[in-house]
Amino acid sequence: MLRTAFLILSGNATTSLLLLARNLIVARLIPVEDYGIAATFAVVMAMVEMASAFGLQQQIVQSKDGDAPRFQASLQGFQLLRGLVAGIVLFLIAKPTANFLGVPEVIWAYQLLALVPFIKAFEHFDIHRFNRQMRFWPLVLTGGVPALISLLMVWPLAAWFGDWRVALYALLAQTGLATLTSHLMAERPYRPALDCIIIRRSLRFGWPILVNALLLFLVFQGDKLIVGRVLGMEALAIFAMGMTLTLTPTLIIAKSAQNFFLPQLSAARDTQRYWVIANRTLQSVTGAALVFLFAIVVFGGSILHGFLGEKYASLIPLLIWFAIGQVVRVVKAGPAIVALSLGNTSNAMLSNFPRVVTLPLVWVIAEHTGTLLHILLAVVVGETISALVAFYLMARRSKQRMIVVFAPQIPGALAVLAVGLWVAEHPPTAALPSVGVIVMASIALVMMVILMPAIREMVWPVGKR
Repeated sequence: MLRTAFLILSGNATTSLLLLARNLIVARLIPVEDYGIAATFAVVMAMVEMASAFGLQQQIVQSKDGDAPRFQASLQGFQLLRGLVAGIVLFLIAKPTANFLGVPEVIWAYQLLALVPFIKAFEHFDIHRFNRQMRFWPLVLTGGVPALISLLMVWPLAAWFGDWRVALYALLAQTGLATLTSHLMAERPYRPALDCIIIRRSLRFGWPILVNALLLFLVFQGDKLIVGRVLGMEALAIFAMGMTLTLTPTLIIAKSAQNFFLPQLSAARDTQRYWVIANRTLQSVTGAALVFLFAIVVFGGSILHGFLGEKYASLIPLLIWFAIGQVVRVVKAGPAIVALSLGNTSNAMLSNFPRVVTLPLVWVIAEHTGTLLHILLAVVVGETISALVAFYLMARRSKQRMIVVFAPQIPGALAVLAVGLWVAEHPPTAALPSVGVIVMASIALVMMVILMPAIREMVWPVGKR
């Protein structure tokens, strides 16, 4: 089981780290303001993903008839339809989006990005169906190979263009290669179909996921839109880089946890083992998030300075606050996975509402202070409230006591609080962390091992003692 978990984690990590390396290299090779423009492409693509999200990939894993060829064909047909609609919408909103962000010179680039959802719509769903049998290599390769090739394309693109167009063409190449690889990994022929009954079923399953995608767009991209609109492209470049460095690892954690635990939870429904696996899910996500926080505390400044030099030096004292916000956010993935395994797709949606409510506060802070630190503090508060809501909803709907499901999270909460308070008193000013911050993070890891029994049982089962 640990071998499978390692494959999923290493596969997702490889893909995400390749994309992170691509972003870092692009940021190093082009001016800071141009990287701000390149960061808006991620905002636009997130807008498209948000508008067309129905959880089809999760549905083929979670549904009892996910192995049926007709069901898969119908999901692929629905995917094709929504990709076409998303591409048309993206083309139509290209001009107002560019004008809102104050970069009218890149309207044509936003229009070209309309190809991305259309190309992705032809993805073969076999790579997701294989997850039902705990076969993850096709999914890993479909993510990793295109990411590697797009990374290798950065240098010739930078030599040719030398500006934000490097990111644009690397993104287009990655999308096309990912779709092609999904077909090369498939076993069944690609046969999309339109089945109104299955589409209605997918809509019922997916409408909370769609609403949650809208909320996630506001959560992940709303702050960027505000920073870009109010503070300009250079401030957006700093903010986007902080998000990239800290969001990428937490997305690896959340995606790997869902890939690994969702099939097990779905198979164990209505059995006594269900809550054993559920507790492992909750505690594993929190534990991995704390390991990430420790890594950022110890190595974050050095990595940032080593890869990007002095251009992004102003990000160093902010980096830990970015990390704390993402750690609190990723903890919500645990209860969301548990709820999804029971067919409850609204947990993630409802838990993100408190975070969205903070966006007007972020705008006010940006207008009146122009300080990224104050914006990040508002983000941390919003994420904390959202995480508490996620655990409460999972406990209530699964008829579990709140204290039972949340108690193992208390060490993590205290550890994050301790690191946050220390950083507030002793903000880092150089690439190397202070001894006090390292001590705080080390204590957090020790607390995690001692007080999270599910993690201990996974790493050191009872039979080995």
